Amino acid sequence: MKFTEEHEWLRVEGDVVVVGITTHAAEQLGDVVFVELPEEGTTVSKDDEVVVIESVKAASDILAPLDGEIVEVNSPLADEPSKVNDDPEGEAWFFKMKIEDLSALDDYMDEAAYKNFIG
Repeated sequence: MKFTEEHEWLRVEGDVVVVGITTHAAEQLGDVVFVELPEEGTTVSKDDEVVVIESVKAASDILAPLDGEIVEVNSPLADEPSKVNDDPEGEAWFFKMKIEDLSALDDYMDEAAYKNFIG
């Protein structure tokens, strides 16, 4: 997995990248009460706002980590946003995207670098 400074994780599965938030981010947000997911088939550019998360503490936007197309969303999260707190780095992924160039992932941190980043 790769990690962004915005506390997203990226996992390559075949020719798609699965995107979610880290356990650290979920803990900082507190209890998640709402998740708004993008439409499948949407083309996004890096840093576009893609997902809106609301918690008891704050509202946050999840940005597209790469240029690509949203090919699948985790629609059960809309009905059960608390899954983000229960399993942020597993079942509570937000979307899968198809990207042109997997080497763009090289710009992101590995797990050791991310752990160092969050200190």
